[in-house]
Amino acid sequence: MKLTGRTGALAICLLVVVAAAGLLGSHVFRTARASAGLRCPQDPGVALGCYEMQRLCHAITHAIGQAAVRKYSGVAEAFRYGDNTCGSGYYHGVLQGVALTLGRTRLLSDLDAVCAGVPGKERKSLDYFNCVHGLGHAIMAVTDDDLFEALRDCDGLTGPMEQNACANGVFMENLIVDGAHGGHYSKYLKPSEPLYPCSAVGEKYKTECFDMQTSYALGVERGDFAKVFALCADVGVPYRAACYQSLGRDAATISLNQVPGTVARCALGTDREQQANCVVGAVLDFVYYYHSDGQANQLCAAVDAALQDVCRSTTAKVVGLF
Repeated sequence: MKLTGRTGALAICLLVVVAAAGLLGSHVFRTARASAGLRCPQDPGVALGCYEMQRLCHAITHAIGQAAVRKYSGVAEAFRYGDNTCGSGYYHGVLQGVALTLGRTRLLSDLDAVCAGVPGKERKSLDYFNCVHGLGHAIMAVTDDDLFEALRDCDGLTGPMEQNACANGVFMENLIVDGAHGGHYSKYLKPSEPLYPCSAVGEKYKTECFDMQTSYALGVERGDFAKVFALCADVGVPYRAACYQSLGRDAATISLNQVPGTVARCALGTDREQQANCVVGAVLDFVYYYHSDGQANQLCAAVDAALQDVCRSTTAKVVGLF
């Protein structure tokens, strides 16, 4: 699969958004033997067309989610009628519908109230994360995709988890918007500086930024994982780990969530820190994508023996969130 220039960046961003959407989807967890449902073809030569269909489907479910805001009494009720179909576009649409209905001023007057009724707030469930993450997408919609304004608005949420999840949604939307709206490209992405805006945002936002930004960096570097590992190596501690983990998610995504390609791409890391964090990011994506620990366990069995413990402990931890 040859990915070049801005086209390559968009293709990779598209792939990672579809994969990351598993994190924002249904709370249903499947055992190792359960079916994960329909997937895009495994042949990279035809898979991008499938993902493009998913992108269009995502936009359609945005509209459905926005309509649900008018039909149901609130976010919590609307969420009960959604699932992770089409990259969780329904959930994003619900939050965008709330934001567009209220307007920025009313939305920000009580951000905490928007997700208060979603089940699982106390244990920080994936459903609750999905809501506060979706707020980041929604706030971008009412700030005309102004990343720095949106990040400041996310600070209106109470609690570090909520603020971080919202910021994560802002950074994801910054990748999605790049070319997604009739040729409108984000002003917060620079081919000459692939890890921007992470290099420019405040310290409190850097982890969530690096957790997304390697998808764009890979597009700039034409899918060269070794080059992006090197970019991440120049990131300071403690944010470097998030950069490597983001690259692990990309490794899983570009490998179509198949074990051999994912293992091979994480093995391009030049030291144990790079490889271990890459595996952590990859196995998280496997669990979120399949909503099962079956394929994640296969990945953990296939990586280098020195990486298997962190792979398995990461799997066990995330399974507890479902």
